[in-house]
Amino acid sequence: MLVYFLKRLAGAIPLILIITALTFVIVRLAPGDPTKMFISPNTPPEDREIIRRNLGLDKPLHIQYFIWLKNFILKGDLGYSLVNGRPVLDSILERIPATLILMGASYLLSVIIAFPLGIFSALKPYSFFDYFLTFFSFVGLSMPPFWLALMVIWLFSLKFPIFPPMGMGILVDAPFWDSVVDLTWHLALPAFVLTIRNLAAWTRYIRSSLIEVSGQNYIRTAWSKGLGEYSVLTVHALRNALIPFITVLALSIPEILAGAFIVEQIFAWPGMGRLGMEAVFHRDYTILMGDILISSLLVVFSNIAADILCAYIDPRIRLQGKS
Repeated sequence: MLVYFLKRLAGAIPLILIITALTFVIVRLAPGDPTKMFISPNTPPEDREIIRRNLGLDKPLHIQYFIWLKNFILKGDLGYSLVNGRPVLDSILERIPATLILMGASYLLSVIIAFPLGIFSALKPYSFFDYFLTFFSFVGLSMPPFWLALMVIWLFSLKFPIFPPMGMGILVDAPFWDSVVDLTWHLALPAFVLTIRNLAAWTRYIRSSLIEVSGQNYIRTAWSKGLGEYSVLTVHALRNALIPFITVLALSIPEILAGAFIVEQIFAWPGMGRLGMEAVFHRDYTILMGDILISSLLVVFSNIAADILCAYIDPRIRLQGKS
């Protein structure tokens, strides 16, 4: 297992370098001079050139990239914000917990609800319940996150003021459980918006995987032993059906991060997505690059974790990795 992990980790390093290089070039080639965002328009050209030289913006693009990459690898330094002068890494580390809470709640709700719905739908294919879930899945997949976010704010915060429309809502100097309840109350709407799309897709995927696996020979053997329908599907078929589903879970992370950029902005959720949107609006290139880098690392390492989990569930994957 260790050899398999090291191989996957070694394969991820070139991918991260390619992602960071392409992102760095695209961000730096965007129109506009970032120094104009925080200096006076009346600043003399020679002073503006001194500022650009101090920021390293006068160097060729590839030199800027290698300096940025070297500082990150050797020092963990992603530079300083062009807007407020704070270290980029500190700004991102402050926002990561909020994003992980939002993504974790969405993942947990999606898995907890999708598993029983998908299993029951596979037990009763082409029933009324199955057709209802199919309809729900198409509706869930068709709704854009930004539209759904605006609709739930209108319904549950304005029309019926049940949930707060924005913010994270952690109480200051309050008992622990009061802060947890307040956080959960503020988390309800943004987590719901991120959950709907995943729930719709994952329910159908679990159903399809279970139905496909149920046609294998070892499943027919389980049937011939006289086992019940629920036992065959959940005990014998579910483990093999989980292997492609785990891959789907990992591949959903980029989509959830992209959705978080929109949802966090609409709900004023103080996470990495909102930080990235603010960096785009202010042309804060250093913050934007750091945000994209950390997001890329989360995606890459989540895929590695999914591969390792698949290899743990199915030893054949480990054997293929050794060959």
